[in-house]
Amino acid sequence: MKKNRRKKRSLFDVINGLLVLVITVIVAYPLYFCIVASLSDPIEVGAGNTLLWVKGFTLDAYKLIVQEDQLWTGYRNTIIYTILGTLYQLVLTIPAAYIMTKEKLPFRNILSWFFFITMYISGGMIPSYMLIRDLNLLDNPLVMVVGAGVSAYNLIVTRQFFASNIHPSIYDAAYIDGAGEWKTFTAIALPLAKPIIAVMALFIGVGAWNHYYKALLYLYDKDYYPLQLVLRNILNANQLDLSNISGSGTDLANMVYRANVAQSMKYSIVMVASIPLIIAYPFLQKYFAKGVMIGSVKG
Repeated sequence: MKKNRRKKRSLFDVINGLLVLVITVIVAYPLYFCIVASLSDPIEVGAGNTLLWVKGFTLDAYKLIVQEDQLWTGYRNTIIYTILGTLYQLVLTIPAAYIMTKEKLPFRNILSWFFFITMYISGGMIPSYMLIRDLNLLDNPLVMVVGAGVSAYNLIVTRQFFASNIHPSIYDAAYIDGAGEWKTFTAIALPLAKPIIAVMALFIGVGAWNHYYKALLYLYDKDYYPLQLVLRNILNANQLDLSNISGSGTDLANMVYRANVAQSMKYSIVMVASIPLIIAYPFLQKYFAKGVMIGSVKG
């Protein structure tokens, strides 16, 4: 009986390991391909010979990126938008989630449903545009920071952390010692909530870093463009270059080479845009792993 269990267990481990390996390859390969393509000769990239290995190592694509002034302006803007936007949403989300755990909060259930409904129902693009216009935020970089400061999903996850990881008796002891609600929040809840704060910072920061649609709608001055919108414009310009190849002889060869360089440049830009998140993730990974398990185990 024990041998059969061990065999079944071993078979399960083998199948599980293979599935994890396959999923890992599927998830990691696009990033790996971007690295290979960005470091390979543009001709090899255009010919599709860089599926697995670097062919004709070169940094020409990265050298061209350095010459793109608009790209670095977008980089600066995105860093500012990400930092300020993350702080803005954390300042609103963490206290709101803390208060939502208080049973004595008036209309607590109504407020919970109010936030929950926003996950499925929104005003839409036109009302949002009218609101931004009436707030005089059109073509204003503040539009990338303020706005929907609380995500219902983030609020629910954070509230669950406070409810399941901080026992009410800790708050009661603080109240007995004369601490008010603000003192209890800042001196007890916040220090114990470092894991969920790190997780929320990661969620919000990644979203802010990758967001470009709001800029596409509300920003007109290129000096305010975030990195992702600059990246989108460069990719669109490169696609136009690829579609306009014509001519003969040496001119045609030069145009084909330039088109292939533009193709390699796309992958280099993706790497440049992804590097900060890749660097930041390992420092938050332990908190992220703990945060995603919130509410999964009772008792």
